[in-house]
Amino acid sequence: MEKEKLESLLIDYIDGNLNEAERAAVEKELSQNEGSAKLYHQLKEVMNLMDTAREMEPGVSVKRNFERALREEITLSDKDSNSGSSSKEGKQVFMQPWVLRAAAGIILVIVGIVIGDQLNKSHQHEKEMAELKRQVEENKHLMMSMLGDAQSASQRVMGANAAYELKQADDEIVNALTKAMDEDPNTNVRLTALEALGKFYKQGHVRSKLIKSLSSQKDPVVQIALIRLLVQMKEKDVVNQLEKITRDDSVIKAVKDEAHSGILKLS
Repeated sequence: MEKEKLESLLIDYIDGNLNEAERAAVEKELSQNEGSAKLYHQLKEVMNLMDTAREMEPGVSVKRNFERALREEITLSDKDSNSGSSSKEGKQVFMQPWVLRAAAGIILVIVGIVIGDQLNKSHQHEKEMAELKRQVEENKHLMMSMLGDAQSASQRVMGANAAYELKQADDEIVNALTKAMDEDPNTNVRLTALEALGKFYKQGHVRSKLIKSLSSQKDPVVQIALIRLLVQMKEKDVVNQLEKITRDDSVIKAVKDEAHSGILKLS
């Protein structure tokens, strides 16, 4: 098969543009001619490199630089070899070995530029994440200070509300909220802390702290809110504690009624 015709057919073969008869002819040539097979693999490798570079989406200026550099390589090589073969247009120009090397080299430069740009973006992302982490730590410190403000119940409520806005609570925050729920002298602070803990009840250690708190709570308003939360969580392990509450003479009727209702729902 003539070389020029083979080159054109190989390009269309790789692109999947041949009809059945042409495809069969090319495959027969590749199976019988080692030189044709080598040419096919060279061309396919270069075209794969170009596809890879295209997928990485370099900027317009990079694409223009590639095209200009490739044209310069072609012109210089033509002058050195005194050959008129460069008049071929389209993909056939890539069949010449020197163009294969030039294209591969330029593509690798483009890939390097794009990767470098991605690394710079990654570095910038790391800086932004570090700054975000610093801000989170500062906000956490402020929230903990508000929860521990012994002089202002409103500040403690604000601290508990800030904790509620978190997507997840670490041990330090959970412990601070638990302490506020169990020990704070202000009912509003206790309720707000309970509400915040309720948001994180799927965290195992939070569930255990809520269950434990039921046996020590003495504030009727908090007791009722806690019973409702545990029932909502379908926490059947508290049934025995609820039964004790219904039999405790020191517990007011409203709390006993809530405990009795909880037993029925969990049973």
